[in-house]
Amino acid sequence: MSSKRVLVTGGAGFISSNFIRHLLAHTDHEVVSLDALTYAGNLENLADVMSHERLSFVHGDIRDPELVAKLVGEVDVIVNAAAESHVEKSIEEGASEFVTTNVEGTQILLDAIRRTPVERFILISSSEVYGTAEYAPMDEEHPLNPRSPYAATKAGGDRLAYSYYVTYGLPIVIVRPFNNYGPRQHPEKVIPRFITQALCGEPLTIHGDGHASRDWLYVDDDAEAIEAIIAADIDALAGEVVNVATGIDISVRDVADAVLAAVGSDAEITFVEERLGQVDRHIGSTDKLEGLTGWRARTSFEQGLERTVEWYRENEVWWRALTARDSVSSS
Repeated sequence: MSSKRVLVTGGAGFISSNFIRHLLAHTDHEVVSLDALTYAGNLENLADVMSHERLSFVHGDIRDPELVAKLVGEVDVIVNAAAESHVEKSIEEGASEFVTTNVEGTQILLDAIRRTPVERFILISSSEVYGTAEYAPMDEEHPLNPRSPYAATKAGGDRLAYSYYVTYGLPIVIVRPFNNYGPRQHPEKVIPRFITQALCGEPLTIHGDGHASRDWLYVDDDAEAIEAIIAADIDALAGEVVNVATGIDISVRDVADAVLAAVGSDAEITFVEERLGQVDRHIGSTDKLEGLTGWRARTSFEQGLERTVEWYRENEVWWRALTARDSVSSS
């Protein structure tokens, strides 16, 4: 595969930083990482690769049209993963930042590639746009029924990108990853929250009764999927929506039990009030992406969880700093 110059927006976030690390290790692509470094972006996520000769970092915002136009003119591929992504924050603090980043930011990027064409534009959407599964597994034709302001703004950006393909013929691919987990995920998310609680000997807190299930996707598998989408024939992919999933769902209660076993903890599990805007079941069909690119998830949940627990065990300074920062900002 020929070397490309890839712009990754939201590049200091969880999925993006792992994807950038994957590209640098497994391809010859040059990477430009753009991030506004809000609560979701953390330069520590890229600390071990910041000096890499094929990585450049730009501190900036996708809502800045002039900066976006400049960067778009310098790259071949765009992976738009910039997003406000905290479901509870969208509910408790309002959706304004989510609308401006997830919808308007996407629109600014799309307008930029209308003026300055690129080889392909990959929008990282979310399985949250589907809401609770009406049938399983959920394929790309599943109705969109977002259940939180966050999910609604992701659906807005998703459909806006599709409209630019239909209207202007732009080379756009929409990716809907299911529930990613792995190293460098913010401790607010359920698996790292369980892991850090278990490592501290604290009770694991489950919202609701724990029966809700998710399709848990190890982040390195997601990175391989995005790499496959960059490598595939754009004529076959343009205008397509593709799930990135495992096709297996596991309940939150079973995840908690698995974390306790992996950590070797006898901490209790406690049940608290269900959060607003939650979905009951998510499980994705993997057939379409496999048919288009040959990609399938390679990491079992047991393997991915073991690697994730080991990373959090070895990087306590990283997650304790985030937890302390969030405690200060919320006080």
